[in-house]
Amino acid sequence: MIRLRAAVWCVIAVLGSSAASLPVAAHHGTLVSYDREKAWTAKAVVTDFRYVNPHAQIYFEITDDKAHVGHWSGELLPNPAQLIASGWTRKQSNEALKPGTAITVTVAPARAGGMVVLMLRILNAKGEELLGAAPPPGTAPRPVP
Repeated sequence: MIRLRAAVWCVIAVLGSSAASLPVAAHHGTLVSYDREKAWTAKAVVTDFRYVNPHAQIYFEITDDKAHVGHWSGELLPNPAQLIASGWTRKQSNEALKPGTAITVTVAPARAGGMVVLMLRILNAKGEELLGAAPPPGTAPRPVP
């Protein structure tokens, strides 16, 4: 009887810890989802900024040489808690990244393709860094593909 009770508790403990780890396993692998070696830089215009979990999102447009406008979605690597810890608040982001704001972005494209990117750096019209970090040392940002 004691062995059965111990076995039942072991099964409950394993199931409980497995269930508790599901949220961690469900989070996507941001660093593996994007190809930093194919980073590129372009001038863009903000269409929307969302200060949300698990990562803030920015939506922007890039106009190419043929006047074609591409609509892009970017994910910021820091989560909102990390943004707040670094002094970047919701109010500040909504002010600095209002729709219509001209920015320069350095991004890493999604390995799956599409118009989804990881934001590596965002500069305002004055060239001041708003968010992000420089590309990895020794790599030069590429022009828009």
